[in-house]
Order: sequence, then structure tokens, then C-alpha cells
Amino acid sequence: MKTICSLFTFMLGFVLLTHAQNDTLKLDLNRAEKLFLTNNYQLLASNYQISEAQAEIITAKLFDNPEISHENLFYNHETKKFLETSLATGQFSTQISQLIKLAGKRKKNVQFAQTGVKLAEQEYAETIRSIRFQLRTTFYKAYFKSQSAKVYQQEIAASEQLFKSYQQQLKQGNIAQKDGIRIQSLLINLKAEYNNLRNELEDDYKDIKLICALEANQRLILVLDSERANAAPIAELSYNALLDSARTNRADYQLAKTSVVLNQNNLKLQKALAIPDIELSLSYDLKGNYPEKYTGLGIRVPIPLFNRNQGEIKKAKVGIEAANTNVKMVESLLENEVYNSYQTALRSEQQFKAIDPQFSDNFEQLMVGINKNFSDRNLSLIEFLDFYASYKESTLQLNQLKFERYSNREEINYVTGSTIFK
Repeated sequence: MKTICSLFTFMLGFVLLTHAQNDTLKLDLNRAEKLFLTNNYQLLASNYQISEAQAEIITAKLFDNPEISHENLFYNHETKKFLETSLATGQFSTQISQLIKLAGKRKKNVQFAQTGVKLAEQEYAETIRSIRFQLRTTFYKAYFKSQSAKVYQQEIAASEQLFKSYQQQLKQGNIAQKDGIRIQSLLINLKAEYNNLRNELEDDYKDIKLICALEANQRLILVLDSERANAAPIAELSYNALLDSARTNRADYQLAKTSVVLNQNNLKLQKALAIPDIELSLSYDLKGNYPEKYTGLGIRVPIPLFNRNQGEIKKAKVGIEAANTNVKMVESLLENEVYNSYQTALRSEQQFKAIDPQFSDNFEQLMVGINKNFSDRNLSLIEFLDFYASYKESTLQLNQLKFERYSNREEINYVTGSTIFK
């Protein structure tokens, strides 16, 4: 019986462990980007807009349908019969007509629709650029916050152990009560800061899950590729090279220039619409015309006397001017964003290089010595707590500086519309 219970307990534990592992996803940046490109709902919706724009090309290529009309004698009061069609006592007339568009309207409509597809594709690329930047910066932010959370966990665990030890010493009357209160106050502050950090971290995890279309209850463990820290130094890049890359690759800049082409095509189309189309018709009338069994060929052309599409032509011209102004605005924005991001990244890189690479390891070794000296009563409680506070603050600032370094590199990717830093 004991053997069966032990086996059941083992199997239950194995199932629970397997379930916990299945609920945990180790996510690096490459995998996150693949999930984002495949599953992101905003990208899928934007892709549908491309399909809609392509459908407009099909519509623009279509010819107008011919029209047919037929009129029949309904009731002959002389013969007292309905719907007669005989030559002797009946009458009907039939007409078929076809609209023929002039001035290349169909071709210009197709060109306008094709430009619309290009516009939709560039909007899709701009959506990718924006969401990728959000994903990568949020990933780095969450990763380094999780590293900071480990510092809080270590310090909280050490402070709780210290507090228990002081409680025992307090009962024995070996220490003053104020020291125990001081440790308890530190512990309360640490837990409050840790909870705030956890809340921020959960918000970041939520954004990553939304971007990658993951389950809300999916537990994430973020993994950072160490090779990303060894990317090309910022100083090796030049502002002019970054600016050229931005002008070539930024989707919003290409979008602004395509808007000019769209409005130019619209102007050509509106001018063509001012030219009247011709409608040709072929009719047959049994007895209503001379001679009987009349066959006629007709043509109908509107006279452009009053409406020559003046308003739409003017709107198209204004649209071109507005689109050109928008190109200049986007180009100015582009130049300023590239310059500002480049300078910020340079300062961040210089600040990071000024830090001793062994700083973190040296500080941790120092804390081991501090713990030993405190245990040997060579340090006072105040000195010990000051060292712990310094360790925490320094580690948090170092993690923040690392995040800013990665974030500034991602901003260069974003403002240049390229993947300079992979």
C-alpha cells in the first residue's frame, strides 16, 4: 500500500512539474520576432488592407457592362390582347448600348489603384517598423527589470534571515529594539519597491504577450543573447550614413513620397474625367418608327458646358501641394530623429564604457566580505545596511544603463528603418 501511494505521489508530482514546464516559455528576441511577424493581430489586419487595395486594381481593369432595354405593348384595346408582338397587331422596341470611356480613363484608374497598393504595402511596412521597435524595447526593459528583481529577491531573503536572527537576539536581550525596528523598516521598504517593480514587469510581459499573440496566462522567462552586447560600436557609424539609410529604408518617408504620386495620378484621372464619354447604341423598333422593323444606330455624348469637373481637379492640385509639404515635414522629422538618436546613443555608449567590466563581480565579492565582517561584528548594523543599500542602488543603476544602451541602439534601428543592430 505504501508503495502504491509513493508511486501515485511521484506520478502526480511528475504531471504537475510537466504542466508547469509547459506553461513556461523561454523567449529570446529572435523567437519573439518570429511570433510577432506570424501572429500579431495588428499586422494581420494591415495585411488585409493590402488585399483590399489589390482588389481595387481588379475593379479598375473591368469594362462597363452593356445595357439592354426592351419595351413591349402591354394591352391592345382593339384586339383586347396582352403583350402582342406580331407585326399585324403588336409592337415592341429593343435597344442595347455600351459606354466607351475616352481619354484613357480606364488606364489612369488602374494606375491610381496600383499606387494605392504601393501605399498599403508601405503602411504595412511602417506598422512592422513601429511594432518591432515596441517589441524589442519592451523585451529589453522587461529583461533588465527581471535582473533587478533578482537583486530585490536576494536582499529581501537576506534581510528576512537577518530579521529572524535579530528577533532571537532581542528575546535574549542581547541587542536594542531599535536595531530590530530598523531592519523591519528596511524589509518593508524592500518589499514595497519589489512589488512595484513586479507590477511594472507584469505590464511589460502583458505588452510582449499582446504583440506576440501569446496566451494571457503564459509564464515568460526572457533570455538575452550575449552576442548582442558585442555589436558594432556606435562610434564606427556616421550620421550621414545613418541619414542615407533612413531616407532609403524608412517606410513613413517612402509613404509620404508615394502620397505625392497618388495625388498626381488622381489629378490625371480627374482631368480625364472632365472629358465626356461616348455611349453607342443599337436599337430595333417593330412599328413605332419609319419604316417598320426599324433598325437604328445611336450615339450619345454629354456636352461639357457647365460641369467640367473643375472642383475635383482643384482638389487634386491642392492634394499634390499638401503631399509635397508633408514630404518636407517628414524629411525634417527624419533628419532630427536620426541626429538626436545618434547623439544619445553615443553618450550612452561612452557612459557604459566608463564602467569597469568587473564592477558587478567586484561588488558581489565585496558584499561577501561585508557579510563576513558583519557576522564577525567588525561592522555596525548601520554600516552594513548602508553597504546593502549601495549594492542595490548600484546594481539597479547598472541594469538601467544596460537597458538604455540596448534601447538607444534599437532607436537607431527604428529611426533609420533598418537593422543596423540585430
